[in-house]
Amino acid sequence: MIMRRLRKHLLPSVLALASFAACDAIEDVRDYFLEAVTPHERYAASLRAAGLEGTALVDDWLNAATRSLEEPVPISAPYAEDGYLPIEEPAAIAYRLSARRGQRFLVDVHLAGDTSALVFLDVFEIPRDSLDPLRNVAHADSGVATIEFEPRRDTEYVIRFQPEVLRGGRYTIEIRAEPILSFPVHGRSAPDIGSIFGDPRDGGARDHHGVDIFAPRGTPAIAAIEAVVSRVDTTPRGGNVVWLRESQRGFSLYYAHLDSQAVEEGMRVVPGDTVGFVGNTGNARTTPPHLHFGIYQRGPVDPYPFVYYPRGSIPILDIDTTLLGRWTRVTRDGVELRPTVDSDATVIAEVPEHTAMRVLAGTGSLLRVRLPDGRSGFIAARFAEPTTRPIREARLAAGAPLRVSPDPASVLVDRLDQAEDVDVLGRFGHFLLVQPARGPAAWVEPQG
Repeated sequence: MIMRRLRKHLLPSVLALASFAACDAIEDVRDYFLEAVTPHERYAASLRAAGLEGTALVDDWLNAATRSLEEPVPISAPYAEDGYLPIEEPAAIAYRLSARRGQRFLVDVHLAGDTSALVFLDVFEIPRDSLDPLRNVAHADSGVATIEFEPRRDTEYVIRFQPEVLRGGRYTIEIRAEPILSFPVHGRSAPDIGSIFGDPRDGGARDHHGVDIFAPRGTPAIAAIEAVVSRVDTTPRGGNVVWLRESQRGFSLYYAHLDSQAVEEGMRVVPGDTVGFVGNTGNARTTPPHLHFGIYQRGPVDPYPFVYYPRGSIPILDIDTTLLGRWTRVTRDGVELRPTVDSDATVIAEVPEHTAMRVLAGTGSLLRVRLPDGRSGFIAARFAEPTTRPIREARLAAGAPLRVSPDPASVLVDRLDQAEDVDVLGRFGHFLLVQPARGPAAWVEPQG
């Protein structure tokens, strides 16, 4: 899909460029595409090859992609937000989350409106060595971008999405997590796990290499994934045991202390098939009936994240969606700005009344906002209101400078031709966000 669009929209520019270029330039164009691997990289390469690198719009787009990876929003799955990306202001959004081996993550991004727009969705693994670069592990591009990925190990990831140049508007993103295995005891779930991986055994002489799932004797122990029965046996420690071999990921599942087995070696099973029945055979005969469930792949692996569904659900969006992408202000003193949706997270700032801020997105009953000084985080939506109604008037002198941000060194938007009474929409520090009679809202530093 992406290459068809690139040929249609950018190939004429590339050919025109090549017609005036020397052989070295043609080699450079070829190198751009040889080095590009992901759709995002190929699109960026096409912009460079077309001679567009160095233009303000394209440089802003490339810089936004890089900057988002340096400043990801910390989240945990499940997570969803609705937001707005201004078309005239290239942007990218990234999220950072912790993940465990045994989980599966599903990411869906939808850009409202034109579904022909490219939306680049990338997942990066954060390396253990901070000096190493991020490693791209999954990518997609489309008007509705979807990615599914499984961590190779317990680590952190950055998920980034960015629309193509001159595309944006309202977006929705959902990030969900689920275990890659079905629960191995019929009718039971994670709260029935009574002993976890790593618990000491035999007075500390060894560790517990699995989880114990307690259930009444005779409860079906079921296949947690499509696999082949590789071994059916009786051992002194495990009692009646069944081993399943999963070929796609290359791990083995171990079912122990079964009252009896219900499969034979060589049988193929699918999730839900009964492989045996819960008991307390082997060295578990003095304990209540339970299934010892283990996972092995070049050694024992903690099964818990393989069968545990993360708590919580995606909350219903409960905000004023007309605020998305717009200036808003807080309605009282001391509104808490936090780095995550967790109400126990450390407070970044206590925001004074009437502080103006840009609404980036909304999730549940929270707004993700950015203050004029660049700090960003989450606030309760009930403490925000639009800046459509002025809080008061201010008298500005002729020649008063109007700026794009509350900083005396920021870009000058305009100067007042004459003294003027203006509506004050918000404030930040001693700067005022005002609406002059002519032009857009701007920041002004009151004199006197």
